[in-house]
Amino acid sequence: MAEKGFGQVSPNPMVGCLIVHNGEIIGSGYHKEYGGPHAEVNAINNVKDSSLLKESTAYVSLEPCSHFGKTPPCADLLIKAGIKKVVIGSLDPNPLVAGQGMEKLIQAGIKVEYSVLENECKKLNKRFFTFINKKRPFIILKWAESADGYIGSEDTKQISGLAAQKRLHKWRSEEDAFLVGTNTLLLDNPQLNTRLWKGKNPIRVAIDFELKSENKHLKFYDQSQRSIILNGVKNESSNGIEFIKISDTKIETIVNALYQCKISSVVIEGGSQLLNSFIEANIYDEIRILKSKKLMLINGIKAPKIDFIASSTEDLIDDYLNIYE
Repeated sequence: MAEKGFGQVSPNPMVGCLIVHNGEIIGSGYHKEYGGPHAEVNAINNVKDSSLLKESTAYVSLEPCSHFGKTPPCADLLIKAGIKKVVIGSLDPNPLVAGQGMEKLIQAGIKVEYSVLENECKKLNKRFFTFINKKRPFIILKWAESADGYIGSEDTKQISGLAAQKRLHKWRSEEDAFLVGTNTLLLDNPQLNTRLWKGKNPIRVAIDFELKSENKHLKFYDQSQRSIILNGVKNESSNGIEFIKISDTKIETIVNALYQCKISSVVIEGGSQLLNSFIEANIYDEIRILKSKKLMLINGIKAPKIDFIASSTEDLIDDYLNIYE
């Protein structure tokens, strides 16, 4: 249930809730969109006979919230409903909750069981947990490379086949932001949208320390989606672009700027220099490589080198998708 909210609830976590009476699910719900009702609200509203709530157990993948945010506390709602037991997947690392939701339930006389399938629940919300605990976005490095290990050459713009391109656009609908470096911004003129997939566009972020891209009529400036340029010149919003001034282009500085923008997940799309900088700084959580089965470039820009084994491999017709967690 929780997973249904993927890509819709950030920077909030994905949460699912089931209401069970005598071994039968009588209500279910999940957090559908940021700012909207939480999972517990939707699950309780889904119960047809509310008189059964007082003899029911609520199963929730993340600790019910205990504070007023965009919605009232879910712990209070469960107490008011008269739920007799609550089973929690993982506790909420957010300092505004962090055990307080569970404590509220216990103080109200509700039986509480927690840390059930905890690792699975934490993995589900790895973006949220990274954002709260490490104070940075969940960072995914992504690139496409030829069969002979190049990510580009002078006369080749497209390496991946259509299935791989669609998968990339699906990722864009799921993650908060996509980040490119100055050279990629200027030379590739990327759109960074979801034109091959039905879904929301990500926030576009570019590093352009000297603002070389201004007045270049790039797609990045077309105001079609939220766009941020990290630069060393100015802080302002102009023509639909957010210019955010940073002190330098160190990876730690870039990552902190993304955190301050409340970006909880980001895909580093390139180029080679930027990807290698993240690898060298050892600041990333996942790598996704789309490797062509047949395309040979012979020469060009070498793909970044990594020396560990893929967690999973998938066949995407013209390409292999290798994911390293």
